[in-house]
Amino acid sequence: MAELDGLIALDRELVSASRDIKVLSEFAWDPELQHSFIANWLRGEPTLPDVRYAKVDHSRQMTQLESIAERAAALDHPLGNFLNDTAQSYLNVARMIACMGTERMTELSISIYGRPGSPLTGGNGTTSLDAAKYFLTVGSEFYRSNAPKEADYCVTARAVRDELESGLAEVFKNKEVSIVIDPHLASKAAAGATRIRLRDATCFSEYDAQQLLQHEAFVHSLTALNGRRQTTISAMSLGAPRTTVAQEGLATFAELVTGTIDISRLERIAMRIIATDMALGGADFIDVFRYFVDAGQPLNESYSSTMRIFRGAPLTGGHAFTKDAVYLRGMLEIHTFFRWAFKEQKLQLCEHFFAGRMTLSDVVRYEEFFRDGTLCAPNYLPPWMTRSTGLGGYLAFSVFANAIDLTVLPSEHQFGDSVPG
Repeated sequence: MAELDGLIALDRELVSASRDIKVLSEFAWDPELQHSFIANWLRGEPTLPDVRYAKVDHSRQMTQLESIAERAAALDHPLGNFLNDTAQSYLNVARMIACMGTERMTELSISIYGRPGSPLTGGNGTTSLDAAKYFLTVGSEFYRSNAPKEADYCVTARAVRDELESGLAEVFKNKEVSIVIDPHLASKAAAGATRIRLRDATCFSEYDAQQLLQHEAFVHSLTALNGRRQTTISAMSLGAPRTTVAQEGLATFAELVTGTIDISRLERIAMRIIATDMALGGADFIDVFRYFVDAGQPLNESYSSTMRIFRGAPLTGGHAFTKDAVYLRGMLEIHTFFRWAFKEQKLQLCEHFFAGRMTLSDVVRYEEFFRDGTLCAPNYLPPWMTRSTGLGGYLAFSVFANAIDLTVLPSEHQFGDSVPG
């Protein structure tokens, strides 16, 4: 009991010390920069945005986090590792924030989020960049073959908000999560535990509402709320950067398994990965913006996509905020994990994933603490996880189908011609 008391005390300290360390809000740009940049672009005189960052002093929190990490590492309890790793994760972020606008920021970003060329776990050397190039290739081939027509209307943020609020009621019966429209948001949407923000003055597609429901509400908000209910380790509610790969992977996998992801969404994710690699390779803000424009994105969306990649980093080339590299990597690793869990008859591990914000290793490492009640099972689950037979059917097919070697299949005119022996 004394061990748990020590854990709980450190946990509460960690939650308090990390509360004000927020990457995206510190990296926010003045919205007026967009108007001036696009105006210059249209005149044929593009110039790099003059981005200014406010000086942020997290020295007090960093001292606290160093102390917490040291004491957590000394605890004779496996969950002390979770607190130590989480404190170290926030220390790295605080260091990155302190280096906003400098070359050092990119190095720290890569240490936290990886880079497009980082190999996937279990991918035999395959990287996120390889996956991005693949999705862009098959996407362009799909469009050439099917020539789908884009919808001739734009779904507004307010219309998406109304649809989301209707969907939220299925899981959050007491309106625990609200929807807010934010004109200054860099991404189309962002989620905390109790609030989802949508970017105003943005065109959303007919797919976006359901993607946001599955991704933002039923993963990011849901895991944060479940983490808050943990009586021993409430730090599982935190968006610690060490959990970003798993969080974004789980959220994107949720889109996949619910059929709400579309080829356009995969292409957008893939383009951001390729653009991040371009920036690290020397492309400046204007080069990357031109890449998005040439790919067919509207000017406003191209600016937002480019800004995502250069947030906190120098704009002159060779630097980037590399968080966008985690989406495909995370989705592929989560997909692999779910297939493994199904094959090994350990699907309850997948349910544990929603009990808070954790890494893949955490979920496996702390299985015993869910069994003995030290960690609480998730209070909320997304609908697709509660319909276990449907998930089982998807995974059963996926496990078997992934064993088929596409290189030895007959040519297209032979499909359906084989005769059972």
